[in-house]
Amino acid sequence: MDAKTTAPTLQRKLGPWMLWGLGVGYVISGEYFGWNLGLAEGGTLGLAIATLFIILMYLTFTFCYTELACAIPKAGGAFDYATKGLGRDLGFLAGIAQVIEFVFAPPAIAAAIGAYFSLFFPNIPEVEIAVAAYILFTALNIYGVKAAAQFELFITVLAVGELLLFCGVTAPHVTWANLTMDALPNGMSGVFAAIPFAIWFFLAIEGVANVAEETVNPQKNILIGFGSAILTLVALAVFTFVCSVGVAGWHAVVYPTPGAAPSDSPLPLALGHIVGDNHLLYHLLIFVGLFGLVASFHGIILAAGRAVLEMGRVGYMAPVLGKVSKRFKTPANALIANMVVGIVALLTGKTGDIITLSCFGALTLYVISLVTYFALRRNAPEMHRPFKAPLYPLSPAVGLIIAVVALVAVTVYNLKLALIYGAILAVTFAYFKLFTKRDEAAEALVSLDPVMVEED
Repeated sequence: MDAKTTAPTLQRKLGPWMLWGLGVGYVISGEYFGWNLGLAEGGTLGLAIATLFIILMYLTFTFCYTELACAIPKAGGAFDYATKGLGRDLGFLAGIAQVIEFVFAPPAIAAAIGAYFSLFFPNIPEVEIAVAAYILFTALNIYGVKAAAQFELFITVLAVGELLLFCGVTAPHVTWANLTMDALPNGMSGVFAAIPFAIWFFLAIEGVANVAEETVNPQKNILIGFGSAILTLVALAVFTFVCSVGVAGWHAVVYPTPGAAPSDSPLPLALGHIVGDNHLLYHLLIFVGLFGLVASFHGIILAAGRAVLEMGRVGYMAPVLGKVSKRFKTPANALIANMVVGIVALLTGKTGDIITLSCFGALTLYVISLVTYFALRRNAPEMHRPFKAPLYPLSPAVGLIIAVVALVAVTVYNLKLALIYGAILAVTFAYFKLFTKRDEAAEALVSLDPVMVEED
């Protein structure tokens, strides 16, 4: 029998509601921590300007990416699109950038999970909690995509509900004076320095595309899931930003006390100014905030497994990473490999640097994907497109310009990490060119829609 029909394959299990849960879940930890550090760089106005431009970038990018995902519903996401539109070299770079984004974001979130849990179990080291979380959620992802997505949906709904409760409690206390207090402390340079933290509001939304092979009727449901997720996240980002800063000014959600180190917990700091730190709502926010972190951690692990799987399929990474588990019909080998790399990164303790590396990968992915979008619109006009992004060519052009400016800005303000990121790309690309033999049969197989096992 043909190997294509006998090899284990991914299963179509996901509908639009689960895709919404995944899309929001990938990102929602960014509403709970990390973004407020951009206030120390740009102040309220600086971070607000950066965030508005990043929102515009993500809206234009997401709808263009949705068009690509509906037309090419493959687990590799940007890797598959760029390979088809720009050739194997740029396809490889898009794939590596995607892997860097998805593999390096979870360690940063795991560190935050460890810190949150230590509030309840102070005798357990944070690192041990983070490593245990890695093992637990990798195992859940190996067990099955439907179980993983159902869990993701459940904790995402809880996390969204808690954000809405937070906004409901804090909104009556928001004042214009607090929003405009010391609004631009570092001038316009602060806007550019705040860009990585604005990106953190939305980082990894594109992971929805990586479960296209496991989506029922992807040509329809990817659009519903992607579109509803990005609109939900934009609304939550704006409300969270305004309701946090508007309570007592931006200093109050960055520094727990004057002169203290910046905090990763802006929402409890804001709520503490209203109800105090002994109130039930305060403790509820901390507890459910943990679910927001878990949602993003678990969801990005899921997307990372698919990104590595696809590159393993064509031999651009070790072929064993391109195998689907016969028992669970999930990319178990890729998930385990990602976990090992993630734990090593976690043990370095350099959470901020890990986040920035993930942002470098994301921005590279956005730039290459939008260039791919233009290439496929021009060179493959006959390609079946169940959905077309609106306002072509203006919309993708705006997204591409903002993504390029953001990538340049992040590079300028993080030169050392930019060199490390560039070295990773250079070394992996050199390995790809020198030691990876072109397997045209494997590439042709991946370019086709693989046989799927439908849900009974």
